[in-house]
Amino acid sequence: MIDLISDLPENVIGFTAVGKVTGEDYEATIVPIIEEHLKKNNKIRLLYVCGDEFTGFNAAAAWEDTKVGMRHLSSWERVAVVTDVDWIRGAMKVFGFAMPGHVRVFKVDELGDAKEWISE
Repeated sequence: MIDLISDLPENVIGFTAVGKVTGEDYEATIVPIIEEHLKKNNKIRLLYVCGDEFTGFNAAAAWEDTKVGMRHLSSWERVAVVTDVDWIRGAMKVFGFAMPGHVRVFKVDELGDAKEWISE
């Protein structure tokens, strides 16, 4: 499941992943919010939190994530990933350089720092 983070500036989108994230979560929540955001903003600043309640992604979620990323390749300005999940932290460090825009990975106890950075 994906929850929207509401206490962010207008130019920032924030999501919290809870439980297992599915392709349907992307189709029902993430993609429409990103599409709506881009009607008003040229760039995407994304805060993505995978905290203690996150249990994983299914294959469809990974595919939808890739599709939305590629569809808006030139729109990504900043991405802050907040997680203590080792494999996500490792993947972001390995593949983050390939993403357009600036990508930073924060630990869960650094959520405040992530919000500050993504909002600058």
